Amino acid sequence: MDQRDIERFQMQGQDLPGLLDQWVDSQPDTPLLIWEPRSGETLSWTYREFRDETLCIAAGLVERGVGLGDRVLIHADNCPEMVLAWYACARLGAVGVTTNTRSVVAELSYFVDHTKVVGAITQPQYASLVAEAAPELEWYVVTDDDGGEAPSDSVPEQFASWDGLHADPRSVPARQADPTLPIGIMFTSGTTSLPKAVVHTHANALWTTRVGPRNIDARPGDVYLIYLPFFHVNAQTWSMWSILGVGGTVVLQPKFSSSRFWEVVARHKVTHISLIPFVFKALGGQEVPEHSLRVGVFGLVMPMLENWLKLRVLPAYGMTETVIHAIHAPMHHPFPERTMGWPTPGYEVAVVNPETDALCGAGEVGELWLRGTRGIQLFLEYLDNPDANTKAFTEDGWFRTGDMVSVDEEGRFFYSERDKDLLKVGGENVSAKQVEEVCRQVDGIADIAVVGQHHEMLDQVPVAFVVKAADAPGDDAAYARTLIEHCASQLADFKVPRAVYFVDDFPRATLDKVAKNKLREMADARLEGSPS
Repeated sequence: MDQRDIERFQMQGQDLPGLLDQWVDSQPDTPLLIWEPRSGETLSWTYREFRDETLCIAAGLVERGVGLGDRVLIHADNCPEMVLAWYACARLGAVGVTTNTRSVVAELSYFVDHTKVVGAITQPQYASLVAEAAPELEWYVVTDDDGGEAPSDSVPEQFASWDGLHADPRSVPARQADPTLPIGIMFTSGTTSLPKAVVHTHANALWTTRVGPRNIDARPGDVYLIYLPFFHVNAQTWSMWSILGVGGTVVLQPKFSSSRFWEVVARHKVTHISLIPFVFKALGGQEVPEHSLRVGVFGLVMPMLENWLKLRVLPAYGMTETVIHAIHAPMHHPFPERTMGWPTPGYEVAVVNPETDALCGAGEVGELWLRGTRGIQLFLEYLDNPDANTKAFTEDGWFRTGDMVSVDEEGRFFYSERDKDLLKVGGENVSAKQVEEVCRQVDGIADIAVVGQHHEMLDQVPVAFVVKAADAPGDDAAYARTLIEHCASQLADFKVPRAVYFVDDFPRATLDKVAKNKLREMADARLEGSPS
């Protein structure tokens, strides 16, 4: 049997718009999306209103020639227009391409060229950047404001208004539900030099709506507060698709606000949030009131966080490629501190010695491998990147995550470390290799290694260790500024090295490999002002 036929059969006749329609039939007046801007009026859409507006937007896309399989750039910070446009694309069988708004022109140009988008939807603050990065698109649309704030930037004349995107919903063509169709593309920074375009399908979405609620104990009537970026997997799939699985409600904010957090939780009786270190550090020092929160989704079992925030911290491990949490801990089962939990049913999991590909025993640290059906449990593919797909998957279908973990004698998973070339900067993934290659565009570098340096709020920030070539400038301070300024012109701000350290050589491990663990120690020592 053909693999695509098998995938289609698993969810025959189903797709994400079909699920939305089912909720409209059964609970049309239940709130689906509530918008909490920085200032101004709170807005809301019931399931029926959300469906109806996405149909109007889909009709506007049809007028612009968008059809089955076409890709649409959605470059915006969290806002209702971003979500509505994404689901309008899904209605047509088109693909929403959501990109990081901290990207610079060079990065956005790469995203546009790689995905071959036909048009763009953005906010006034990014309109000029989009026009420069994508000068030859068929059409451009801009929202009325910047996430609820009055626009402060002028908009190029080729951009049509958001209202102009709406049209008669009767013009939206009917199509047969195909769960194997791509539904979304988002870019992930792995350990390769360029970000990879991860393709999710309608079946991926449906899988998440069924598995996600069980992983995070989501129930009908629950409310998930989303403040992490919708262009990342946590908000777009872990949070919203899990809530769609139970017909719940999403409260959307432009970004996390520590000053308004408890106010918004109380107003909307929020039950679920996502936790990253920045969030609970930003809330530090605030009194925790009585509240409706039941679950905070985090990476590990953390009793300290539970006791402080007065909620259940549910560990969940996943990545853009796994669509939803591939490892999690059930709501009511006791687990030791810092465990990730057990494998989620539907995923095969292995811990493998990266040198021998042999299975690791209890307590041994190895690379986490996952297996499931591509396009259902796992992402479909890295778009137009056969080398990356070949490298990521074994011949028998195991996906190599690059994360190092261990398993105890009772089958509980513990996180050990991320791939040495993947940094986590305030919730954003950064490829050290990508930063290194951009730095190498500047003359005078004999060798370079980028590592993460500890940061109180962001967890870590990138710094560069450089071995200078013979033709390098003699003024280290000026040369460091040149490197940082070049990176700032080519990379999003969170990828730009915060410091450049010049060394005669790097510490080495076996086979003469650069010992990045030693460089991380040296970076933290420089930060503390102690000898390196």
